[in-house]
Amino acid sequence: MSESSEPGDTRGTHGTHGTSGTGEAGGTGGIDPSVVAELTRLRESIDNIDAAVVHMLAERFKCTQQVGVLKAEHELPPADPAREARQIARLRELAGNAKLDPAFAEKLLNFIIAEVIRHHETIADGAR
Repeated sequence: MSESSEPGDTRGTHGTHGTSGTGEAGGTGGIDPSVVAELTRLRESIDNIDAAVVHMLAERFKCTQQVGVLKAEHELPPADPAREARQIARLRELAGNAKLDPAFAEKLLNFIIAEVIRHHETIADGAR
């Protein structure tokens, strides 16, 4: 989840700190040092947010693993389309309120849900 896709940015997903990641050949070139400092500050914030997102997803998957075990123990289906629809509607509303594209939020949640269902299927297969 790096923001390295800025136009002219050749950093890839590494080198987000310091002044060498401006996309300029040989480093900062003639860029104003205050701009480089602000870019570095913003990229460090992005890096911190990315780390928080990863940790939050890990916590979410710990919970969904427990749901998968419970479903397997009680022979419930791995997917719950009604719950998924409610979650998508809820997330789209939250996204809109947060000024985030609801379609993007839905795509992200659909990706996560697909992974959760895959985990639940694996757990159910192991319980048989």
